[in-house]
Order: sequence, then structure tokens, then C-alpha cells
Amino acid sequence: MNHRENSLKRSLTLPLITFYGLGNILGAGIYALIGKVAGEAGYYAPLSFLLASIIASFSALSYAELSARYPVSAGEAVYLYEGFHIRKLSLLVGLLIVCAGVVSSAAIVHGFVGYLKVLLVAYIPSIQAIPSEMIITALLLILGALAIWGIRQSVTVASFLTLLEIAGLGLIIWVGVEQLPTMQQNFMAIPEMNHGFSFIGIFAGAFLAFYAYLGFEDMVNVAEEVQDPQRNMPRAILLAVIISALLYAGVATVAILFVEPQQLAQNDAPLAMVYTAATGKAPIVISMIGVFAVINGALIQLIMASRLLYGMGHRGWLPNWFSAIYAPTRTPVNSTLVVVSLILFFAIVLPMVTLAEMTSFIILIVFTLVNLALIKIKQKQPRPEGVRVFPLWIPKVGFVSAVLFLLLNVVRHVS
Repeated sequence: MNHRENSLKRSLTLPLITFYGLGNILGAGIYALIGKVAGEAGYYAPLSFLLASIIASFSALSYAELSARYPVSAGEAVYLYEGFHIRKLSLLVGLLIVCAGVVSSAAIVHGFVGYLKVLLVAYIPSIQAIPSEMIITALLLILGALAIWGIRQSVTVASFLTLLEIAGLGLIIWVGVEQLPTMQQNFMAIPEMNHGFSFIGIFAGAFLAFYAYLGFEDMVNVAEEVQDPQRNMPRAILLAVIISALLYAGVATVAILFVEPQQLAQNDAPLAMVYTAATGKAPIVISMIGVFAVINGALIQLIMASRLLYGMGHRGWLPNWFSAIYAPTRTPVNSTLVVVSLILFFAIVLPMVTLAEMTSFIILIVFTLVNLALIKIKQKQPRPEGVRVFPLWIPKVGFVSAVLFLLLNVVRHVS
């Protein structure tokens, strides 16, 4: 086997890698989790999304710079090694990221079951009796086969599904704009607007909403398959975060003005409920888009986790078995199979909210370490040639905000 056959193929352009990131962020959050955020924050759910976006944005800027400095697979593990030169720490962080990707995908596929049943129940009433575990297993087998088929094919499919996701969110915002007089009346009738707000509720919602912004950090793990990564990776990360934040702001506002937060929290397909409340029509279109959105998020997380295992195996941090490449498609087949198996296990064992909170907690730990690593790297090499760098205060604020967010969440659970 020559070097070319044992390496990943650079076939991802700026639009493809941007859609890859957007698909991960959008599919992993708003379609499956907005109801749960509203259940915690009530009518202040949009503030929860705003707080979460601020926390995420500083780390996104740090990732943008690091992805240009080190455009390789196993991104976070490499960043930690370059910052601290502690191999065990890098391995630990790499495994944490894999765990986060696995747990995140497990959370996402719960949303798939909800939207699928809403979509098909009118045509196949018996679908309600089909065990969720059976549906989840079939979905993961299909996604695993697609991921092994090839990275360009996988990301092309993901990009198409991302366009559907954006269209679905745009549809929710559009029906809200069409019903603007009703929205204004609903806003004036909200009792909480006249009685202050609960910081604890907003924070709890923000911790869940933070999960909805995760995905940009996964983009760095396909850097070895991106064309001109020093230029395209930072741009793609920033574009993905900005676009998703704007979409979330619009959708969260429409959702809480048309459906009571507690009703949203109890629904497994929350945006379908919002669509029906705003239009009076059956949510066939939005449910169909929701199905594909959730599939997209799970596919992209699966790709990320398998590439990270491949990258650590390729560097000798894990057994070489993980770096095995399937020659016809040049994809990491062994790592993909391991990831699919782990996702299936967690999806069957744990509920969605628990999985989402686990993901947020793990990623915040990683963000803390990655921001600290960038601080160390910038002190040693402040301006590498050909790399766009950000001010030193960016990773410092990212570090502090991630630590505070973690501590506040620990205090909330303890109390």
C-alpha cells in the first residue's frame, strides 16, 4: 500500500466544509432540543440561546486560529500536545472529544424517532408501536455504511441535508413573520414579561442551548480532507457559527410566541408543533425536514468521531488498528464501525436531555483546555507565517467563560 492509499483525500471546498459545520450545529440542536430549552428558561429561551452563543463564540475564534496553525485530523489532541507537550493529556482530550461525538449522536437520534413518527403516523398508524431501539439501529447502520462509502459522498449528502435544515428553520421564521400581528399580541400577553425573570432558568436553558451550538469544534477533525485548510478552515468555522446564531435567534423567538414553553418541552418534535400553531396546517413539510436534519447531525458527528480515532491511531496514540484505511474509498473503516457501535449503545441506554447535558459538560472541559493551549502556543509563537491570528484576550476570555459556565452548572446540580 503506497502513501496515497494510506492517506485521506483533500476534496472538501470552502462551501462543503461550511455546510459540514452548519449541518452539525443545526442538526445537533435546534430541531431536537429547542423544546427542552424552553422548558428550562420559559419565555426567556431566546436569552438562553444568546448567552450560549456568546460563550461559544470565543472558543470558536480560538478554534479558527488553531485550525489554521495545525490543519490536521485529531485536532484538539494535536492542539493540546503543541501547547503542553504532554502526550497523555492529548490522548485524554482526544478520547473526550470522541466520547462527546458519540454521546451527541446518541442524543440526536432520539429526535429522529420523534419527527419520523409525527411524519408517518397519518399513513402508518402502527409506527407508534415500533420500538424506538429498532428505528435507531436501522438508522445507524445506514449512516455507518454511508460514512464508509467516502468522505466526499458523505459530506455532499450532508451539505444537501444542511440546505434542507436551513430551509426548515427559514420556514419557521417565515410563518412567524407572516403572523406578525399575532406575534405582537402574544408578546404583550406573556405574564413573565411583567414579573422579572429567573436567572437560574435562563442559565439552565443556556447550558442546554450551548449544546445546540456545538459542531464547529468537530470541523477541525476533517482538516486533512480540506482544500487549502489554512485559509478555508477559519473562514468556514466563523461562517458556520454566525449563520447558526442568526437562525437560532429567529426560531427561538417564533417558537415561544406561538407555543407555551411547557408544551414545547413535552413534545418530541417541537418545531412541528410550532408550525401547526402558527399556520393551523399539518406539519408534514417541517417534520420531513426535521427527520433529515437529525440524520444530518448524526452523520456528521459520526464522521468526526471516526476521523479523530483514525488521527490518534495514525500518530501512534492509539493502536494502529484504528488507522486502518479501506483502500477503495480511503475511509477509516475500523474507527467508523467502533463509533457506530458506541452510538447505538448510548442511544438505547440514556434519554436525550441526559445525553445533551453530558455532551455540553465534556465539550466545556475541552474548550477550557483548548483555550489554555492556544494561550501557551501564542506566547511561544505569536505570529506564524501565513496564519490569521486573533488577540491574546480572545482565548483568555474563552478560557474564563468556559470555566465559569462549568462551575455554575456544577453549583446548579448540587443545589
